[in-house]
Amino acid sequence: MKVLMINSVCGIRSTGRICTDLATALEEQGHEVKIAYGRETVPEQFQKYAVRIGSDLNVKLHGIKARLFDASGFGSKKATKKFIEWVKEWNPDVIHLHNIHGYYINIEILFNYLKTCDKKIIWTLHDCWVFTGHSAYCDAIQCEKWKTGCDHCPQKSEYPKSFTDYSKRNWKNKKSLFSDIPNMQIITPSKWLAGLLNESFLFEYPVTVIHNGIDTSQFYPLENDFRKVYGLDGKRILLGVASTWNDMKGYSDFIKLSEMLDDTYKIVLVGVSKEQKESLPNKMIGIERTNSLKELAMIYSASDLFVNLTYCDNYPTVNLEAIACGKYVVSYETGGSPESIGANGCTVDRGKLKEIVSSIENYFIHPCEVEDYEDFIKRSDKAVALRNYLEMYNSQKIRGVIP
Repeated sequence: MKVLMINSVCGIRSTGRICTDLATALEEQGHEVKIAYGRETVPEQFQKYAVRIGSDLNVKLHGIKARLFDASGFGSKKATKKFIEWVKEWNPDVIHLHNIHGYYINIEILFNYLKTCDKKIIWTLHDCWVFTGHSAYCDAIQCEKWKTGCDHCPQKSEYPKSFTDYSKRNWKNKKSLFSDIPNMQIITPSKWLAGLLNESFLFEYPVTVIHNGIDTSQFYPLENDFRKVYGLDGKRILLGVASTWNDMKGYSDFIKLSEMLDDTYKIVLVGVSKEQKESLPNKMIGIERTNSLKELAMIYSASDLFVNLTYCDNYPTVNLEAIACGKYVVSYETGGSPESIGANGCTVDRGKLKEIVSSIENYFIHPCEVEDYEDFIKRSDKAVALRNYLEMYNSQKIRGVIP
């Protein structure tokens, strides 16, 4: 079997690692795999899978078009035509879509091909961009215009940023392009996103929920000297982790939270930029992004409590990583975050920082252990997700299952 995956990146960040994990598992079973990607670099060990769509210049030009004309997904025509010719020549049996936004591929050319290619199509959705007229994070402000038709998008200044608003046109075009695709199966990492799909113009397709997993051989409680190195002995460490920090991920809320806590607490944010690190208040410590999973597991292990103040998330694996390292989670009730936490944390409404403070203080009065740790590890290991995906590839039928 020949499997082609399409994603904005390959081998890096969450979606890129999902692709390469799948590619490795498929290759071990004797299948051929390619990952078509649009931007950034590919780690050396995964370059054998990688097929670049376009170039850096193509991404920049597409991004400019998106910024000026609210046309994310409608640039990259020449690069996409060239890519489709390659696809026809390579002739895969399965085409597995992931993130198709990111200024690298033209959705009109791509989906006109998919409607006639007679291939098995699997599409894993990682956010809301597919069924909105603009935003990937409509849930951050609880916008529901996408149910009947977008217009006057309240998030045009958010990714993918635009000076203009053509959300009405985009919604109609996406509805036309993404409908009536033969033999297509949609996968979501959370029941939350599956529920949104059932209220969108994609309701016609079967949906299967496959939760994202983590490498539990890397994330587990580790004794280490993180507290000593950073001078945090005797402090209550609250940890936040993100690949990129912005207000959607709760950056400003963490700063406000630091001002609401006394000096017994210290907030550690992993994944900050150099500029953010230098501007953090004294009650906070910034650590730039680390590519070492062991280092990250040590930081999780050394903390007292994991705090997730994201305003938009599908099924955040940072929650899973923290729990695997033995930590309780306090989170906003965002997207699939409550699903990923289960009984190993608590959630409050987004923006309710006083309730976050109360939850944090209550934890230190009544500390909680991770519930059914061994069972959690079995359910959360990425091998479970890989098995479910491999079953999907091998299945002769399209089906929808929400466990």
